[in-house]
Formats: sequence, C-alpha cells, structure tokens
Amino acid sequence: MLYEIVNDFPHEILNAKNPPFISLYQPTHRYSPENKQDAIRFKNLIREVEDSLMRKHPKREIVNIMKPFYAIAKEKMFWNYTLDGLAVLATEDRCIVYNLPRPVKEVVVVADTFYIKPLIRIFQSADRYHLLGLNRKEFKLYEGNRYGFKEVKIPPDIPTTIEEALGETYGRKEPSLSARTVSSMGSGVFYGQGSKKDIIDSETEKFFRYVDKVVWENYSRPTGLPLMLIALKEHHTFFKKISRNPFLMKEGIETAFNSLTVSELKDAAWEKMEPIYLGKTKKLIDAYELARSKFLATDDLAQIARAALSNNVGTLLVEADRIIPGKINRETSELIEGDLKDVEVGDILDDLAEMVFKNKGEVVVLPKERMPTDTGAAAIFRY
Repeated sequence: MLYEIVNDFPHEILNAKNPPFISLYQPTHRYSPENKQDAIRFKNLIREVEDSLMRKHPKREIVNIMKPFYAIAKEKMFWNYTLDGLAVLATEDRCIVYNLPRPVKEVVVVADTFYIKPLIRIFQSADRYHLLGLNRKEFKLYEGNRYGFKEVKIPPDIPTTIEEALGETYGRKEPSLSARTVSSMGSGVFYGQGSKKDIIDSETEKFFRYVDKVVWENYSRPTGLPLMLIALKEHHTFFKKISRNPFLMKEGIETAFNSLTVSELKDAAWEKMEPIYLGKTKKLIDAYELARSKFLATDDLAQIARAALSNNVGTLLVEADRIIPGKINRETSELIEGDLKDVEVGDILDDLAEMVFKNKGEVVVLPKERMPTDTGAAAIFRY
C-alpha cells in the first residue's frame, strides 16, 4: 500500500529526518452529493504540491514522491468514506492519512518540517474525555472531543459483561441460611436470606467495582482524561458511591447509554464538557497573564523562538487558523520571512508549536477570539 490511514497522533512519521516534508489539508464531506467534489479539490491541491517540489527537485524524484497522492486521488472507495476533513503527511518514502472529524482549512505546505498545527488542535487533550456507558449487564467505553467520539476497543482478554466478569459465581441463587433462637433451650428456626433483589444488588456491586478498576487502571490513569458516566439515574448513584476513580465527573448523562443515537450522545456529552473545556482555557490564559506580569511569559515570536530552542517553553498557546509564512534559523533563532511555495519555507507559528511539542511542552491551539494576544502565539516559560 502506498499510503496508510492512521488514527494516532503524534505519529512516528514526525521523527523523519530527510525533507521535503509534505503536509496537505482539505475539508471533506461525509455524504453525496457534496463529497463528489472532494477528489477534484484534492487533485488541485496535489498540483500545488508538485509546483512547490519542482523548485528544488528533479522530475524523476517528484514522480516517486507523488505516487501516494496519485493513488489517493484515483481510489473511489476512499472518497466514499471520508469524514469532515483530510490530512496527508508524506516524506519521500512514507505517506499517512488522517480522516478527521472536523473541517480543516485548505492548505498545502512543502517545507523542511511538517505542518501539524491542525492535528494538534484536533487531538489536544483540552477537550478530550472518556464516556463510560454502563448498565448492570455490560459496559462500553468511548473517547471523544467536541467534534465527536468513537468506541474504545477493549482487548478481548478483558471481560465487558457481568457474566464474563463474575464467571461461575454469576447467577447463583443459593440463599444463605441463618438460625434465629426461639426458645430458651436454644433450638432454632432457619430462615432463608438473600432474596432475588439482594443477589442482583450484590452482583451489580461486584460488576461495578470491577468496571471501575478496569477503567481506572487501563484508561483513566494513563491518560488523565475526564470520565463521564452515561447510565440510568439509579446506576449513577450506585457507581459514584463505590468508584475510586478521581477523574469521574460529577456531571453525567442520566439515561440508558444504548437509548440515544450517536448524534444525540455527542451533543449531550459536549453540553457537559464544554464548560470544563472553557474553564481549562481560561485557566491557561490567566496563567499566561500572571506569568507575563512576572516577566515569565511573552507574545514576542522572536523571544518564543529563542526560548523554544533552549527548551524553556512550558506552555504555548497558538492561534488556530493563522499562518505566518517563514522559517526559524535553528542556529541563530532568527525569524526569516518567506513564501509558502518555497520548499524550505513553512509556517513560523507551526514551527514554534512543533518545537515545544517535541520538547514535551504543552501546546494548546485556540481560535482567534480566545487568544490572549494578537501576535499569533503566547508562551509561558518553564523557568
């Protein structure tokens, strides 16, 4: 296969060493007839890629680099199953494709680094969450963000039903017996204990404790994502009482998780998550303002570049749809203006984001109206 469809970000292709690095983004459509034009638009964009490559590379090299793009353009089934956006990242010997759950701005960048700002925005943790669908018979886990969600594939060796989790003890209806003394001689009358309701409640508690442990150890603890419960109201009360997961949200969705359509579930989940997302971004902006008052933050791009190159940026806020054509001299930290058609020129804001991202700093991509500055970036120093 000349290209591979991937879902994970960051991807190992970002570690590639040899340019050119090709980044192509375009909005797409899920349904006909709107999606009929997507392949045509893609062909127009790959002509832009070719035009940029021709400035630096001989034709025989260009043909080889472009083979995955030609294959995508011709693949009819590919264009029948697109989502809302498309991202293609390619090097001379590898090409990966993201089908994205939100529209992206149409852009082509051929440069000495990948253009990844749109991917950071989509995959950033600020608005991601886990959604736990639970009843007394089974559970399902989803991961989502403001644009939608998908079911998390639980490994086959982890039981997801009460019958599998409790094994041989499930459904046993052998009531325990206890004696109540009724005479001074100590003789007793035996009464059955453990009604059907008691057995169901006991099994439900065991199953819920099992689910809580599985989700915490395998998903919440490794990711730190908020966990939203979707279940009947009585199960909310029960599960929250026994849960030891600190990421379990107080707010949840009180309905059977299999009673809503995907669209209804997405809207209901985001209604609960949006205030949390807005609260996180406000805290970041407040932290930036406080740090700037102490000369520990800046919106000057040249200063940010110097700090990023010395691994001194802890948090970087970047404007989502803004592009500043140019590049950063990694030796001198000088900002050099340029033309995006030049294969050595990319987006300065994206280069800053990439440097901080690779140095394990926090990068948050915000829409223009939420940015605390008008330069396109705002950085909080590590020290």
